[in-house]
Amino acid sequence: MEIQLNIKMNEKLFIRNPEQSELGKKIILHSIQLIHKNGFEDFTFKKLAKEMSSTEAGIYRYFENKHKLLIYLTAWYWSWLEYQVSFQTNNIKDSIVKLKMVIKLLASTVEDDIRTGHIDESCLHQIIITESAKTYLTKNVSQDNKDQLFKPYKDLCAVIGNIILECNPNYKYPKSLASTIIEMAHFQNFFMHNLPSLTDFGADKNELEIVSFLEDLVFSSIHKG
Repeated sequence: MEIQLNIKMNEKLFIRNPEQSELGKKIILHSIQLIHKNGFEDFTFKKLAKEMSSTEAGIYRYFENKHKLLIYLTAWYWSWLEYQVSFQTNNIKDSIVKLKMVIKLLASTVEDDIRTGHIDESCLHQIIITESAKTYLTKNVSQDNKDQLFKPYKDLCAVIGNIILECNPNYKYPKSLASTIIEMAHFQNFFMHNLPSLTDFGADKNELEIVSFLEDLVFSSIHKG
């Protein structure tokens, strides 16, 4: 029996819920493929419509613009990742082992989840690494924040922050460290493949070294003093 994973999305991200129609799912599927292949700057609804053998008007019935679509994709990913973190750590009692599992999840290559047929999490992970900062580095960030468009990212940071506090209840910066772990994992992955002189992991492209680096950074911080 195939189990479907359904993630509830903020209704302010879309005009019509793409999860509720085949056309909507095709928009998500092909937008991930195009952004992954060519980058967000080169991505347009006109190109997406051509790729789908559809019309721009049909896409605009679901999303106001490509920026909202990008926020949708990143928000979906953060919610999916929060589920993975909660699921993978649910039966782990040792807080240190639990936090190490989180670091491994953040720094490792993501495999496609068969429960979400129209979303390739492996490709989406690469989009997150290269494009996710563009969702909030805008002039509209305050309004988007009021609309709670970044709530999935905040929720993920809160989950990780709570695990950090399990390791050291007196640690003063759990939220800051949680967001730092996420962003550092992405930056080091990007640098490793594109700007290797900015990392110590460029020669053999070894993700396990990134995991070790993050573990050293995190546990040195929370156990300092």
